[in-house]
Amino acid sequence: MTTSVNPPADTSLAVPSLADAEELTCDVLVIGGGTAGTMAALTAAEHGASVLLLEKAHVRHSGALAMGMDGVNNAVIPGRAEPDDYVAEITRANDGIVDQSTVRQTATRGFGMVRRLESYGVKFEKDEHGDYAVRQVHRSGSYVLPMPEGKDVKKVLYRQLRRREMRERIRIENRVMPVRVLTVGGRAVGAAGFNTRTGQFVQVRAGSVILATGACGRLGLPASGYLYGTYENPTNAGDGYAMAYHAGAELTGIECFQINPLIKDYNGPACAYVANPFGGYQVNRHGERFVDSDYWSGQMMAEFAAEVASDRGPVYLKLSHLPEESVSALETILHSTERPTRGTFHSGRGHDYRTHDIEMHISEIGLCGGHSASGVRVDEHARTTVPRLYAAGDLACVPHNYMIGAFVFGDLAGADASQYSAYEGELPADQLREAHELIYRPLRNPDGPPQPQVEYKLRRFVNDYVAPPKSGARLSLALEAFERMRTDIAAMGARTAHELMRCAEVSFIRDCAEMAARSSLARTESRWGLYHDRLDHPRRDDASWFHHLDLHKSPSGAMEFTARPVAPYLVPVDGFDPVGGPPRVLGEVHAEDVATAGSRDLAPVAAAVGAAGPEPTAAPPTTATASSGEESAARLLELVALAEVEPELDVLRPYLADPVSAVRRAAVAVLTETLPPGTGTALAAALRDSAAEVRAAAAASLRELVETLPAEPDLRDGLAAALAEPDSVVRAAALDVLRALRLGDASLFAGSLTDSLADSDIAVRIEAVRALVSVDAAGELAGAALSDPSREVRVAIAKGLAAVGAERPVGDAPDGTDPTAGVIEAALTGLLDDPDALVRAAAYAALGTTGCPAPLTARAVAALSETAWQVRSGAATALSVADPDVAVPALAKALADPNADVRKAAVLALTRHGGTEEARAALATATTDSDADVRAYAGRAL
Repeated sequence: MTTSVNPPADTSLAVPSLADAEELTCDVLVIGGGTAGTMAALTAAEHGASVLLLEKAHVRHSGALAMGMDGVNNAVIPGRAEPDDYVAEITRANDGIVDQSTVRQTATRGFGMVRRLESYGVKFEKDEHGDYAVRQVHRSGSYVLPMPEGKDVKKVLYRQLRRREMRERIRIENRVMPVRVLTVGGRAVGAAGFNTRTGQFVQVRAGSVILATGACGRLGLPASGYLYGTYENPTNAGDGYAMAYHAGAELTGIECFQINPLIKDYNGPACAYVANPFGGYQVNRHGERFVDSDYWSGQMMAEFAAEVASDRGPVYLKLSHLPEESVSALETILHSTERPTRGTFHSGRGHDYRTHDIEMHISEIGLCGGHSASGVRVDEHARTTVPRLYAAGDLACVPHNYMIGAFVFGDLAGADASQYSAYEGELPADQLREAHELIYRPLRNPDGPPQPQVEYKLRRFVNDYVAPPKSGARLSLALEAFERMRTDIAAMGARTAHELMRCAEVSFIRDCAEMAARSSLARTESRWGLYHDRLDHPRRDDASWFHHLDLHKSPSGAMEFTARPVAPYLVPVDGFDPVGGPPRVLGEVHAEDVATAGSRDLAPVAAAVGAAGPEPTAAPPTTATASSGEESAARLLELVALAEVEPELDVLRPYLADPVSAVRRAAVAVLTETLPPGTGTALAAALRDSAAEVRAAAAASLRELVETLPAEPDLRDGLAAALAEPDSVVRAAALDVLRALRLGDASLFAGSLTDSLADSDIAVRIEAVRALVSVDAAGELAGAALSDPSREVRVAIAKGLAAVGAERPVGDAPDGTDPTAGVIEAALTGLLDDPDALVRAAAYAALGTTGCPAPLTARAVAALSETAWQVRSGAATALSVADPDVAVPALAKALADPNADVRKAAVLALTRHGGTEEARAALATATTDSDADVRAYAGRAL
């Protein structure tokens, strides 16, 4: 018996008529709904402009920020860092090729942006006293601000976009992808694109246009071969780079690639920024730290690549030496906010951070201003060289701008662009026709080569010929390949609107690939470490190339280049002395004549003549069950609709009391997204819900919203009542929020730690420690220091005593009898005898903050001989504030310790005694240490 199968009917999308285009009008058009685009839209609307936000996906979960953020790399927090120091750091990291006026915007406005984001509900890590918990990860300066609960950043921003007053001014069009910026008389007047679901052609007239489409993450091909397995967000295909280029804007630094260390075979970031504050670091196969340069720079990647290629490779992120509490905290961050699949990847290999260090490798190349220095040229107001066209975020060339910089420049762009009203003239018909042809050409050839095949081929050429180390010959072959690829791209076939989107992205990638190759060919020197490493020009040439390399599309359609001298600095930096001056016009950059087997002028002479079973079927529900399920499903759908109309709390109350827990949990989610008055009290009440899933959702929401909740008496009462709940998740969250909102006192907090019925859960007791620190309750902390059975809690108490003691160093009272200082000293002295080495280490480290009087100095010197390296490291830290006559000789001996972390602690301690000749002499010996961190910190101290 045979079965006849009819071929499916042709369901290909029809090419729409240009005359049937949907036209939209706005004052400010924002292209891209990610980090910078969202902020640009909010600011432009706040300035009174009508805003149209176009996003090819959905703004709720689009952009590189969609999964949240685990930390800020460049937070310039007053008291912890200075704007000029940050500008100097970025200047050095980028080998001097920076426009400091743009970098300084991030430096000076970044703190204000942190505060603005907090007012929206974004949560940054703070210490128990409410100060930002900035960490030092770079060798100089403290700029890293963790966001351990930063998974909901995009959700918070979307909530701002959906505020009633914003919806009156911001129109969001999801699933609309622009492909070209429209210009008239040399200025931006709108854009042309299409709907990625229906295929409809869309044209926009605008007063100004802001490009915020992110990096070109799909330039190089990952080692896995997966098109979308990139280090960067794979939806960022260089859209804005190509649109800016074809609109006539200048791009700059395109030869300075983005290359990152990553987890081998997983292609996710190794997250040294996250792991470093916990004690993690990069090592070679011998366990040695090897990176001498700072972590901002491409030179770091050059050292990394050299180590991987040497007999000292492979390279690892070392975490296996960390205590359980640190590993658990890292897992929480790295397996959720950073990459949810990361834990699954390690589990599939049978690897655990406790027993296996993480093998690292090098990412594919990409273009990214925010993490390197390649993007659209902008000034300090985010203006491009095309009037009324702006760029912000990873698309704009503001070196090492990261997330905070993207927000800052989105804000700058929105503010400046809001001054223009919608363009009222005729839109350029020729540009609309070209955009229409670019979009719909694949529909005319539905059986042509599919997009994945063409894109793989294109990006394979990028890897073969453009990725560093670079050479003129390989870059020239790349240009030949990319020119041939025009034909392949023109022949691509598509049948659906989604396929049209992917085909358009391939054209953007090809444009970016050509820009990268020609720019790399034009700059005849090596600079930025691995980012631009020319084998045929191996040295940096400041005499000829202390310039920005700008490119633009000439009226004839050629790619032309200009070498623009670096402008005089606002912040002087040793080793660089830019003088400005006129640009040097380079014109077109042509491929070199690459040698072949024969003359290229003669035609060659012709030669002679390769299962799981089915899922079990569930029993059908009874009629009553089905009916109940349908009713709860209907209420869930009602909640989805309510989320779009900003309901008041009274409207949500029936759902918060619904008999079905799934409905109550969904009501908590809507409450969190819409944030009506009374939200905090309602969430506190939900902490006492009968269902664990509802309680957990309420706890998470309270922590997420803590920066936006008013500190009301009703909220305090609800949270205080929750401290008696049997659910430890609830008790921990209640303590955390009470502390953050300054709604508790020592008597309330101490009940979870020091009463005869102290909490049975370690996490709750740690939250109680943090809460007691926030009210400087040294006595309550000291009372629990020796009695708590948990090592983790005793370590937290030691650190907490240091935080309290930092405000009142031992002996600081006028009569030298400060009772609080005495309590702290007594408690820490007791912890020095703790049976656990990590507790003793934390106690010694705390003395480095509170003070180390003579009797304890003697103990710290003796502890430099303890078996546990953690104790020796803590003892070295304690000696940083001890009498230098005793401390310096002991620390000098510690520079010979077999453990690199102890030697590093000794160097940092000696740095604080740097005014003595003995300390400087000891530091000089450390500059040749085998450990890169020890060498670097000793060198900086001198």
